[in-house]
Amino acid sequence: MPELPEVETVVRALNRKLTGRVVRGVRVLGKTRVPCGTGLSRKLCGLPVVAVRRRAKYIVIECAGGLGLLAHLGMTGSFRIEPMDVPRRRHDRIAVRLDGGDELRYEDARRFGFVKAVVIPGDGSELAELRGLGIEPLSRAFGAKMLQARVGRRKTPVKTFIMDQGIVVGVGNIYASEALFASGMDPRRPVDSVTPDEWGRLAREIKKVLRRALKNGGSTIRDYRGVNGAEGAFQRKLKVYGRAGEACRVCGTAVASIRQAGRSTFYCPTCQR
Repeated sequence: MPELPEVETVVRALNRKLTGRVVRGVRVLGKTRVPCGTGLSRKLCGLPVVAVRRRAKYIVIECAGGLGLLAHLGMTGSFRIEPMDVPRRRHDRIAVRLDGGDELRYEDARRFGFVKAVVIPGDGSELAELRGLGIEPLSRAFGAKMLQARVGRRKTPVKTFIMDQGIVVGVGNIYASEALFASGMDPRRPVDSVTPDEWGRLAREIKKVLRRALKNGGSTIRDYRGVNGAEGAFQRKLKVYGRAGEACRVCGTAVASIRQAGRSTFYCPTCQR
């Protein structure tokens, strides 16, 4: 599933290509996990796009008049902008007609994602659909004090903790494994054993690994593609994720793999304590 760097890469491309364009219509071409909301989407006709932004792993296409589209890429979702006369693809689910004869097309083979018409609060508050999400990891507010304050009575493994979207958003499986390796922390460590200095080091490494991934257009492990169809490049720089049994790039120990909360976790038994 696309994580924060992949979604942010898509958002930046869409922001460049969509801002200022006028919506001429929204067509539902196939089923998605969440209905588009055709009644509300009709009200988007004639409205210009004023911004495209990200919240967690969600994409918000904001139009004038307090309306817009909320999207999630799910496992296999992707966007592309093409002239209307280019034939649509088999798994296209939503088509947003734009001025100038183009369409924004949302494709999703496995149908875990969605594009939905939403009301955009004018007072700067969170969209109703996104309330309850945690802090953004690239924000100034994200750091050791914030993480430690959220521990409370928890004794959960640290990897499970930093992947909790109610605590911090967008740190999925790939980047949680990579940040824990970079910080030298065993993913199985209970959060109540982590010291303030260790929280600080982990927060810094989360930011570093996300920024490096963004610089490289994210990671394409299976299905992720950017708006122009290009794959991400960060997967070639991964230190532990997906490398079970291979030699650690630092010490040479075989990278281990375990299951945590239903997800594969990769770590070095020597480098991470």
